[in-house]
Amino acid sequence: MSVTAHTPRVFIVAAIVGALAGAPALAAGKTKHGYLPSDSFDIRAVLPVAPTPGDPRYDADRAIFKNTRSMIGSPRWNLATNDVKTGSADLMADFSCTVGVALTPHNAPRLKALVETAGRDTGRSSGIAKDYFRRLRPFQIDDGATCQPKEELANSFDYPSGHATWGWTWALILAELVPDKATAILARGRAYGESRIVCGVHNASAVQYGYLTASATLAAVRASAKYRTDFAAARKEMAVLRKKGPKPNTATCQAEADLVAQDIYHAVTPQ
Repeated sequence: MSVTAHTPRVFIVAAIVGALAGAPALAAGKTKHGYLPSDSFDIRAVLPVAPTPGDPRYDADRAIFKNTRSMIGSPRWNLATNDVKTGSADLMADFSCTVGVALTPHNAPRLKALVETAGRDTGRSSGIAKDYFRRLRPFQIDDGATCQPKEELANSFDYPSGHATWGWTWALILAELVPDKATAILARGRAYGESRIVCGVHNASAVQYGYLTASATLAAVRASAKYRTDFAAARKEMAVLRKKGPKPNTATCQAEADLVAQDIYHAVTPQ
């Protein structure tokens, strides 16, 4: 696909279409803006061009998509299906085991507000890049089953992955809030992105650069005084929760950790 520039109005339309097509609904809520002015950070200058035919990355993406179709119906496939959900309550549940607290919007409202507001910035970056590069999803290039209905994604582009961007936004912020649990938190964030590969709805490169989209945008977000204030409030909230909050189920957490540790790239047989 060719790379073309678009006007800001098209970016807005693309973001709306992406949300309707199953992309993370990061702009939901009372606040329409994140921590950054809308024109203060341009992810297009940070990301490399999306893979195109003749690019080794393009061939690798196709091979990974075909190989991972053998994971259909496996426990890892089931986790990928779970990870289709993008609500804040869902992500809080997804990261509860890694933090050691059963997180909910009710018991961690400051955390929810912090990540959702930062997520509007990272989500905007993802949406702008998607519409700029306009790369097709893997199932639009090769035949293969997906764990999410394809029609939900028909009008949304591949690169970078909005899910990976969203999950990595949660992972990075949580890892800073609870640094002694950073290894497990970041591993779960990586696996959340990789679920899109297992699901067959994003190319591997789109997931990898979804992580970069979140990391790069958050680097700019952290300079915001409002972000730092909200982060401090969320850190106090997390400190109390870790002492008195409800604990997640140990058996469930161990099963999830085993799936997070699974190597999706080499644990399958090429078809």
